[in-house]
Amino acid sequence: MAALTTRMAGVVERMARAQRVPLHEMSPADARAAYEKGAGVLEVPKPELARVEELVLPARDGHLLPARLYAPEGDGLPVLVFFHGGGFTVGSIATHDTLCRVLSQRSGCAVISVDYRLAPEHRFPTASNDAWDAFSHVARNAAQWRLDGSRIAVGGDSAGGTLAAVCAILARDAGLPVALQLLIYPGMAAHQDTDSHRRYAEGPLLGEALIGWFFGLYVNSRAERDDWRFAPLNADDLEGVAPAWIGLAEIDPVVDEGIAYADRLRAAGVAVDLEIYRGVIHEFVKMGRAIPEALQAHADAARALTEALQP
Repeated sequence: MAALTTRMAGVVERMARAQRVPLHEMSPADARAAYEKGAGVLEVPKPELARVEELVLPARDGHLLPARLYAPEGDGLPVLVFFHGGGFTVGSIATHDTLCRVLSQRSGCAVISVDYRLAPEHRFPTASNDAWDAFSHVARNAAQWRLDGSRIAVGGDSAGGTLAAVCAILARDAGLPVALQLLIYPGMAAHQDTDSHRRYAEGPLLGEALIGWFFGLYVNSRAERDDWRFAPLNADDLEGVAPAWIGLAEIDPVVDEGIAYADRLRAAGVAVDLEIYRGVIHEFVKMGRAIPEALQAHADAARALTEALQP
């Protein structure tokens, strides 16, 4: 079993000492509040940007999805549409505000962060439908926000990475050009049956009890778990989807399925830049105040965006 870095071990030890009630032992509402409260504790300072604007994006059923635009100065900027993590159950624009600011500042592109609807109030496939509706609306209407819809990327972390991968496949099918899919420790598999799920079943931070709780609130049946919109590894064909930057944590239940997705993309002829950050855990990209690997991941992801979205 891989060893935590010294700094990562220190963070994990502090988490254990705090003796917080695990999210999966709370109600969904209480879990959301707890996740919101803790989300920024280890983040880097929030970068200031020239534009931070609240938007709404239409979903297919008429619901208006809240979204937030982050951008430096300039018109005609490329754009990343970003989906936050949280097991389809917790998380929000607010919990990923700093990360989106960092990606915008470091890459020079705009970022639109989307608040898709959460489980259990909104079960599968609401999140993937919301994600696609938001992404396709931005791609087709980017000019109204002074953005360049012909230079667009899609990304997210954890469950948001799942949604980003789904959007990349749907964009291919719809003929919408996507420059990059930016996947940060995404969930990709239908069932938690890989070696890394067994190896890290007790966490730290993300373990099988929490994963099972999240997915039990989101999907209704085994058949839904096998749907590629929940498990992109089950997609029939990945040929022609956008190039990928995939950033994984080594000590993470979902690391094996991230590697497997990279392998499937490559087998389909898709360019993949795979980075595995050693000795760190799920959520590490939001720990830049304590974990140097988070700062490296910020730099790597921003560089991938800059290179993919250049004119």
